[in-house]
Amino acid sequence: MVTDPIADFLTRVRNAQMANHRIVEIPASKLKKRITEILYDKGYILKYKFEEDTKQGVIKIALKYDPQTKEPAIKEIQRISRPGLRQYSKPADFRRVKNGLGVAIISTSKGVMTDKEAKAQNVGGEVVCYVY
Repeated sequence: MVTDPIADFLTRVRNAQMANHRIVEIPASKLKKRITEILYDKGYILKYKFEEDTKQGVIKIALKYDPQTKEPAIKEIQRISRPGLRQYSKPADFRRVKNGLGVAIISTSKGVMTDKEAKAQNVGGEVVCYVY
């Protein structure tokens, strides 16, 4: 049993990239699906597919690598808020990830979005993770 499904999601992606896998399968949830969509929109993954099965469904993610150097598109993916210590932030207090090159994923009352979108809508929330 996994006590932190988001950390499990991030670890599966991180481990698949370290092993140079092209596709990673992850058990689905609404939050994980939205995080996957954000990673796709920001260009960190190549493509994704949601598959429904008898239980909760599966997310299949095709990881993105640089064609010349074979380096993964995601350099670092870090869990910030965790079950033992939740991290909340106001729009004015959002930290820039890698001097603006990365993205923070925020769970707000208006849904899961990037830090830039949350700041534009002036909503704060739980800082789920940083991606660079």
